[in-house]
Amino acid sequence: MAVQQQYDADAIVVGSGLIGSVAAHNLARQGKSVIQLEAGPRVPRWKIVEGFRNSGNASSNGGNRNQPYPNEPWARTSFTPGYIENTGPVEYIPGMLRLVGGTTWHWGGACWRILPNDFKLKSLYGVGRDWPISYEDLEPFYSRVEIEMGVSGDDHADYSGHNGAPYPPRSVPFPVRPQELSYLSQRFAARVAEGGYPFTYQPNGRATDPYGERPACVGNNNCSPICPIGAQYSGDRHATMAERAGARLIPNAVAYKIEKGPDGKKIVAIHYYDQDGKSHRLTARYFVIAAHAIETPRLLLLSDVANSSDMVGRNLMDHNAFSLSMLADEPLWSGRGPVQQGDVLRWRDGDFRRQHGAIRYEVGNFVGNVPITRRLLEQGVMGPELDKQIRHMAARFISVSSNIESLPDPANRVSLHAHNRDKFGLPQLSINYDVSAYVRAGGEVVKQDFLNFQKLLGAEVFEKNISVWENRDHPMGTVIMGENPRDSVVNHECRTHDHDNLFLATTGVMPAAQAFNPTMTGAALAMRSTDIIAREI
Repeated sequence: MAVQQQYDADAIVVGSGLIGSVAAHNLARQGKSVIQLEAGPRVPRWKIVEGFRNSGNASSNGGNRNQPYPNEPWARTSFTPGYIENTGPVEYIPGMLRLVGGTTWHWGGACWRILPNDFKLKSLYGVGRDWPISYEDLEPFYSRVEIEMGVSGDDHADYSGHNGAPYPPRSVPFPVRPQELSYLSQRFAARVAEGGYPFTYQPNGRATDPYGERPACVGNNNCSPICPIGAQYSGDRHATMAERAGARLIPNAVAYKIEKGPDGKKIVAIHYYDQDGKSHRLTARYFVIAAHAIETPRLLLLSDVANSSDMVGRNLMDHNAFSLSMLADEPLWSGRGPVQQGDVLRWRDGDFRRQHGAIRYEVGNFVGNVPITRRLLEQGVMGPELDKQIRHMAARFISVSSNIESLPDPANRVSLHAHNRDKFGLPQLSINYDVSAYVRAGGEVVKQDFLNFQKLLGAEVFEKNISVWENRDHPMGTVIMGENPRDSVVNHECRTHDHDNLFLATTGVMPAAQAFNPTMTGAALAMRSTDIIAREI
């Protein structure tokens, strides 16, 4: 009689950010034994809020959003010098955190679905890649994730930007009602509408009414880098849900090796270092790597797994674009309420995508006092006149940031650094990145739209960047999905082509970037993948 093989768990999930914790929770609540590894520590919200208030940039609503967070020697955040070396013409460093809950501790909370046409970019517009799945395949999982996260959205909005019927199709309403538009949002929407720019409420993870264990949003204006009361969703919520469902979460556990079995087809174990450098080995039937779109390819490359296509780390995409700060001709009173509430979707979808990427304009609701004061002091303004001008300018301050769709390019890649090493002697990261002619063509549209916004708002430019390609911290494509094992890392299930019990749960699997935050799509894919795993175990 054969002896049944023993495992430490049915499934091991590496990473405890939003996407990894959605995966762990979905498996655990279906009765599967789950171990979840997190490289960083567990930190309570109050301690992060205290770090934010003492970080030196507590009132600037910008700068280094990683600053209030732990940056342990065994779990460095991405802004740490030497963690990432850039070799390409465009600097690319995402704002990644390593702690229980992951990078959504300091996100802005945008919870966009992508459109049906975004899945068919090659078929419809002759550029980029098609997804091997459709919007209809993913829609039920979007709905499930929105309900678990408590996403606020407008059921009557046409999120295609075409000012038509509600779109894209939904099987259930948003679980949380939309927040009332701030005075800033109302006035901006009215002014730019005169130029044909539709302003739309942004689906987001802020609770407008108490939801689950989260209180209602009361308008604190530092959603990023930290919601002080927890009204805004962050990945630690699902990490806690996973533990309550039976998952075992191990913090300060730095995964460094994915171990293949004798035939190379199956993964048999994960090796990790604890904070003291002691190595541990864990076995499971299935493995889910959810270590961010930057760290996931690093772990695969360190382990020499899932890379028969040589696509691991390649095809890095983001929404690199430009930004504009203005002083409008009327008081708008920015800074009241959440840091972002709405977007301009004039260029979300259409035949123009044959020539340039989709474009989204995000309207920032930031307090302008710090940059305004700095500018006035540099100009020598002092005393009562300084106070007068700060009041006048801050009341009229408004910022707009653009996001431009990019296409997968194998030359844009994450690779292991030849010399830089971490605490454990493991190679750190090198990133080669550039923006294509497709993105640059979109940039020309952005430049013209910025001029139009200035005119429509009667605005004086405070600061405009139309030359440096700003990173939006939306990494995608690094472990790209596709039907062909020769040019992709995972299939339509997010199962690696090379190892049938290894799945990747990250925005890195996305084969097309569109112009919208990828987090919700990554979470929906993780929900779908773990349903598949649960059926197979």
